[in-house]
Amino acid sequence: MAAETEPPTTRVTLARVAERAGVSLKTASRALGGESYVSEATRDRVLAAAHELGYQRNTAASLLASGRLADTIVLVTGDVTNPFYSALARAIEDELRPHGIQLSVANSRESSEQEWRTACDLADRQTRALIVVSALHDHAAYGALRSRGIPVVFVDRPAVGLDADSVLFDNREGGRIAARHLRDAGHSRIAVISDYSWLHTSRERLAGIEDVLSDPPVASGRRELIRGDAHDAQTARASAAELLALPDPPTAIIAGNNRALLGLLEHLRGIPAAERPAVVSFDDIEWGGVLGITVVAGDVEALGRRAAQLAVSPLANGARPAERIELPMKLVARESSAGWTTP
Repeated sequence: MAAETEPPTTRVTLARVAERAGVSLKTASRALGGESYVSEATRDRVLAAAHELGYQRNTAASLLASGRLADTIVLVTGDVTNPFYSALARAIEDELRPHGIQLSVANSRESSEQEWRTACDLADRQTRALIVVSALHDHAAYGALRSRGIPVVFVDRPAVGLDADSVLFDNREGGRIAARHLRDAGHSRIAVISDYSWLHTSRERLAGIEDVLSDPPVASGRRELIRGDAHDAQTARASAAELLALPDPPTAIIAGNNRALLGLLEHLRGIPAAERPAVVSFDDIEWGGVLGITVVAGDVEALGRRAAQLAVSPLANGARPAERIELPMKLVARESSAGWTTP
């Protein structure tokens, strides 16, 4: 007689497997989990029953029941379509792979509420660790997740209100580097198109720029040259149009990130090369070199690898003091800050 099988539309339960094998629910769970104190004969019987019924084990539920962590670390970022974060994810993945740990990526869309819901859900699923590009202004709530044994590492933006690992670039010095480069080239009307004004990176980069160009910072004569909250190319393009329509337009513009740069370049396409302002951008991108864009950038691979190392190290080495690591930024000078040569 052919073995009884469940209808294909019905999910086979562990209780059904235990009944078929003639063992208790706990014994069936132990046998499928590979626990050593189940006899070989019992294990074989349970495995045979599971195979006959087409049972699929719920790994997440098993991890929750056992208190073990999954072999997955999750990067929670604000915008998975941004090339910067794609490069960051690749670097993290490269560092984790030799440890046998997989990387997953979740998108918060720069929403603090969505970020926190995602983080809590991932903690409930026993993810091994979280690496977070956070949209929250205060991270004290993450202490509850860490108390459950889920390491949390903040990357690109630092932890606030929580003693936790953070890996970021020295954005203030990056701002100084960009401003000095343009000032030394003879520019005095230097504008800035930056990302959300609440972002740590935006605030620090602008502060570094104003360290060089203003005394006191953001003096009244420079306010009209600063445009913030340009998180997307469309807003940046509109900001560029406003700046270049001023009675005394800037002779140079600093783009706060690659999205701001994209919007700025879209607007500059309609302006003859000889009449364009000099441009310096934060974040290097693949097409930046092709277009001759001067950039101030850090080593994204080093950023990601260091964050991954910190995410793994508490599990391997036990408790240790939290670290705040600031990686340097450097100038890559190209044509856009020395005189446009492309149409």
